[in-house]
Amino acid sequence: MLPSHLNGHSPLARRPRLSAATGDTPPAEAAAAGDASLEAHDRVYFQFYSHIGIHEAMIKDRVRTDAYRAAIMHHQKFIEGKVVMDVGCGTGILSVFCARAGAKRVYAVDASEIATQASEIVKANNLADKIVVIHGRVEDVEVEEKVDVIISEWMGYMLLYESMLPSVLFARDKWLKPGGLILPSHATLFMAPITNSDRYEGSVDFWRDVYGINMSALVPLAKKFASEEPSIELIGGENVISWPFVVKHIDCYTFTVEEFKSVATTYKVSSMMLAPIHGFGLWFEVEFNGPAESSQNLSSDINPVDIIRKKRSRGSGNTVVLSTAPEDEPTHWHQTIFYFSDPIEVTQDQIIEGSVRISPSEENPRCLNIHLECSTGGQTLVRDFAMR
Repeated sequence: MLPSHLNGHSPLARRPRLSAATGDTPPAEAAAAGDASLEAHDRVYFQFYSHIGIHEAMIKDRVRTDAYRAAIMHHQKFIEGKVVMDVGCGTGILSVFCARAGAKRVYAVDASEIATQASEIVKANNLADKIVVIHGRVEDVEVEEKVDVIISEWMGYMLLYESMLPSVLFARDKWLKPGGLILPSHATLFMAPITNSDRYEGSVDFWRDVYGINMSALVPLAKKFASEEPSIELIGGENVISWPFVVKHIDCYTFTVEEFKSVATTYKVSSMMLAPIHGFGLWFEVEFNGPAESSQNLSSDINPVDIIRKKRSRGSGNTVVLSTAPEDEPTHWHQTIFYFSDPIEVTQDQIIEGSVRISPSEENPRCLNIHLECSTGGQTLVRDFAMR
């Protein structure tokens, strides 16, 4: 499943890390993974989703699963008697939720071999007259009618990893009726400087004295290892040392594939405490709004403080939100952390500014390249990370 360096920090995180399988797939399995016309990275990707462990972790994530079920019931008036498409249906659990909410027909589309079991689950729940399971990429399948609703759990680590959103946009542009519903409707990627001395000491300073043996020669290697790629782990609100800033706000009703090719922003935040910055953390939240609410959403000039205040004031039941923020109940996505090789000390109210750019890898568009620049207190750090 996950590379060993991630398992130590995220034992429950089970979404695929695509680098974990590259080169390790037996030829027979690769041949069975799907259409030979698929790119190699897609074969690996869909192969991951044939493993039951991934689906177990996602379904057992009650924050995730309950949010989707609540959103379906919240928007039942848009679903009852209507046609739904579930993009990347997996086991078919969201399709079953939609059918039980009264959908006339659900097209459950998935390119992984789990579609075979999804068909059996549909039959076992006496829903074969409502749910049509289609084994294939949504870009390749044929559906003979327009749909009223598109639902998908497309979010990867730090929202954009796995690059499944373009498949949802493809389905939207090809099949969604005007005024149709997309669940989730909006997504926001947040980022903030973080402090995590326990993690740094456990991974780096640990080598300075090991059972009374000076192993400091390993410290440079430990620093490199800890910071060479993003880490998937849980942090708490106490680890976040400034207000988060918004890297990207996505309106799934209007967002385009072209916009996905490069997500970038500049930032300027103020430290809320005296602490070392060990890196930056990223997390996301998604909202399940109706189509009429799309035009009322935030413009490109997003005030993160307003978003947080809006989030804190929820509770009226008007919006269903799925959050992976450090201060909220943990999910299987955890948070994504970019660690520095060496911490940067900051004082309270010290300005931290810079830029971040996220783009799909040219070698494998389901992976991400991240360029981060950070300046504070006369120090400047420029780093490139690869999310493989």
